[in-house]
Amino acid sequence: MDNLKELVEHMAKSLVDKPENVVVDEIPGQQTTLLALKVDKEDLGKVIGKQGKTAAAMRTIIRAAGTKLNKRYHLDIVE
Repeated sequence: MDNLKELVEHMAKSLVDKPENVVVDEIPGQQTTLLALKVDKEDLGKVIGKQGKTAAAMRTIIRAAGTKLNKRYHLDIVE
């Protein structure tokens, strides 16, 4: 994986039924880079997981990988 955008895309495509509808937008900010994950409406529950555990795990991975790169990242799952 070259960057975290590709990592998020790969993780999301592994979880959903319609991987062709997975889109990740990277929005750089002054201190934090926002990764906006968009999936098909039917796949939203799979990405979020029970009680948000899958989304929380993805955010933890992104935060840890960002720390290794000395950058701050935030994962946002949008409809």
